[in-house]
Amino acid sequence: MKAFVTGLGWVTSAGMGRGRSGDRFAFGKGELPILSRQRIFADPYPRFGRLDDFSRLGLAGIALALADGGFDHCHDKRNIGLFAATILGSMATDITYFDSLLPERGGLASPNLFAYTLSSTFLGEAAIRFGLSGPGFVANLTGKGELDPFVLGLEGIAFNDCESAVCGFCNTSVPSVDPSNGQPEGALFLVLERSGLAGGHSYGILCRQPDGQIFVDDVPVPDCQKMVEVLQSNLPEHK
Repeated sequence: MKAFVTGLGWVTSAGMGRGRSGDRFAFGKGELPILSRQRIFADPYPRFGRLDDFSRLGLAGIALALADGGFDHCHDKRNIGLFAATILGSMATDITYFDSLLPERGGLASPNLFAYTLSSTFLGEAAIRFGLSGPGFVANLTGKGELDPFVLGLEGIAFNDCESAVCGFCNTSVPSVDPSNGQPEGALFLVLERSGLAGGHSYGILCRQPDGQIFVDDVPVPDCQKMVEVLQSNLPEHK
């Protein structure tokens, strides 16, 4: 299975960035950056401020990847799939919501929190915002397959579910729970296309071999750090 990589965006504790903006990807340590609407979207988007932290992180990662690939200004419906993976998902919001049920026998339960107790809510937000009509789902990671989210996107294209796909991971920590099996907090998303942008530049071809190994062009990539490093090295300014 293979596809062209045409967009790349991320949010980690080391910062947020896009592949073509000269930003360097790293997981880093510490807290994630504060995500304001102004840092992600140029035009007003009142709903962004109402999102919970997990959904805001996932939507930001998708938005940055789409912008990097030049897909952020077209709002006509497009058959682009959304595939994400997470370890703890929206658990932090789930806990906060259930805490709001305890007083007054649920009389103080927050409808806004309830709307974000699904790990897939941010995919719906992205689909509405960017006119994406392809399939979408969030899968649970075990922490063992760091590149598994990107295989989901390759499968979506290979099985003709969509012509293009936005795929990646979104992880936030939950203080009362074992962080995330060693996976750092953050979001990283790629835009994959069956064929490269007409007249544009692709980062290269992401490929999953029959034995399960992941390659960028002819370079094996064992993890996200190496994958992004190789993808960005294919940009003309790095040649």
